[in-house]
Amino acid sequence: MYDELTKQDIKKMEEEIEYRRLVVRKQALEAVKEARAHGDLSENFEYHAAKKDKNQNESRIRYLERMIKTAKIISTESAEDEVGMNNTITVYFEEDDTEEVFKIVTTVRSNSRKNFISNESPLGKALLGHRVGDRVEVTVNENCSYFVEIRKIENTMDEDEDKLRSF
Repeated sequence: MYDELTKQDIKKMEEEIEYRRLVVRKQALEAVKEARAHGDLSENFEYHAAKKDKNQNESRIRYLERMIKTAKIISTESAEDEVGMNNTITVYFEEDDTEEVFKIVTTVRSNSRKNFISNESPLGKALLGHRVGDRVEVTVNENCSYFVEIRKIENTMDEDEDKLRSF
């Protein structure tokens, strides 16, 4: 299965790869070299920890490269008055009589703590393409659904929440 990514997602991944290659890799190699100088490697905890950190960095680089290589690039374009990728949406939940604000992002960037919801989640899927004032049915499964109303749509660009290591 391919991950759906935006061009911005790919760019951030490439930036992280570059950072890991140029900065983290150099630091990890230096830590291994320094720990190796302490003597007997079989009982040298610092050496094993440094090697583990180095290997985790290399693994992360390979993971990001594989994601980029196999990604399906999706468009972030939508009409200004309709819900699209990277929009911040204020939604009214009829059942709970509450409002919440969400940002629609790709699956690799979804983060429930920040209210970043995936375009593939039931709510994200239901909201895409609708406009302010629309009453939308969100289908969770064949036995469960609920209604929401779109109160506000903001076209937000990637801001400080999209720092390196956001994947």
